[in-house]
Amino acid sequence: MNDKTASVHWEGRGKQGLGRISTETGALKDYPYGFASRFEDDRRGTNPEEILGAAHAACFTMAFSFACDRAGLATSHIDTQASVRLVKQGEGFVIDRIALTMQATVPGISEAQFQEIAHAAKRDCPLSKALASVPEITLNATLR
Repeated sequence: MNDKTASVHWEGRGKQGLGRISTETGALKDYPYGFASRFEDDRRGTNPEEILGAAHAACFTMAFSFACDRAGLATSHIDTQASVRLVKQGEGFVIDRIALTMQATVPGISEAQFQEIAHAAKRDCPLSKALASVPEITLNATLR
């Protein structure tokens, strides 16, 4: 395995500053972020929590699909959303909850097996492990 990289360039002070995020693959290229896109409702930029949520949803979804493969089941459609909550704590902020919501179509799977595989994938995906300090990571998994 090799390292995956991302970079940020920031200009300006605190709330007035503006950053630009880029990824090695070019999926994000000088994409803007700043105070307004993180703490207000400015939709012209992104924020670290949104990117973290996307990464966690992607990692969990792949882990679930791979786990179904190992069980001899083929996933046909999986849709996952991650909601990351940033809250004020003392002088700073903390992510106190990540809520994963998944809907999946897996022909031939029982509800019990579906839930077992989904919760194991949430527990075992590399991003869930990396985010172990988040007090609450939930999963609402629905079999379609």
